[in-house]
Amino acid sequence: MEQEKNSKRIESIYQMLFEMAAGNFNFRIERTGSDDELEGLIVLVNMVAEELRANVFHNGYVNSHFTFQYLIQNTFILNQEFIIKSYNPDLANSFGFSPDALFDNAFAEFLSEESLHVWNLISGSILLDANYHKTYQLAFKSKSGLLVPAFCTVTRLLHSSKILISSVTIVLQDHLIANPVLLNANNPKQSPKSYDAKLIQQLYDYILENLDSPLPTVKELSAKFATNEHKLKDGFRHFFKTSIYQFYNDERLKRAHLLIQQTNIPLKTIAYMTGFNIYTNFSKAFKKRFSYAPNVLQRNNADGHITGATPEV
Repeated sequence: MEQEKNSKRIESIYQMLFEMAAGNFNFRIERTGSDDELEGLIVLVNMVAEELRANVFHNGYVNSHFTFQYLIQNTFILNQEFIIKSYNPDLANSFGFSPDALFDNAFAEFLSEESLHVWNLISGSILLDANYHKTYQLAFKSKSGLLVPAFCTVTRLLHSSKILISSVTIVLQDHLIANPVLLNANNPKQSPKSYDAKLIQQLYDYILENLDSPLPTVKELSAKFATNEHKLKDGFRHFFKTSIYQFYNDERLKRAHLLIQQTNIPLKTIAYMTGFNIYTNFSKAFKKRFSYAPNVLQRNNADGHITGATPEV
């Protein structure tokens, strides 16, 4: 039994080292609580990953493909029993699972031991507060057994018994990467020029955290992040291969799509929740993005039953 446990711990260390060699410093090995040399090595490897991650951003090392493709927003929809009833398409793949592996499973099954204690405290409060909206740091277990830390916003949805959990994580998917290379700012052919990777990530996080509000102008954003407009626009496009506004618009429409499908929140309220003050603008943007109007989507009611299309009023 002890030998099997140690073999799994060694396997986790190997997996972690491979991820770090590929330029991914965001996984962590789950602690077992053992008091031995192997546990000390696990602590050391986790510390090295943390230090490397901090230095990568500080020194300007960045892989533009990793940044765009693997810095993703993950969204869970849970019912009152905290069972996963829906999630965005990229979520399962980002943790190494098959597309249907998470569906109808308890959310707690995918959390680390340490995060389970936090989740138990959270779950006791969520159902008592109809306006619950708080952010916590949780660690998810990937299929390989490594941990993926993320800051998660836990929200009770309006006019619904369902719970929305949204997070931003950076996950490297081996099967999508043939030759991962960590780009160096000193390499003139692959250099992100003078763009500050940390600054652009802060802008990315800011956009995702404020999808319910109109996007400030580039001038206002550059003032907020103490930089110039040119650096902000070109830097964002360099890393994410799209404009700031296009990214913001796509993300809020994807969130709106999920809310329409999984809740009974009125369409006008969803439009407001995703930064549209005028419903007709929301409807036009939605139809342009998905090629159909928001009111034609089938909806799940609070009890999980599917209802027909919603009148667009």
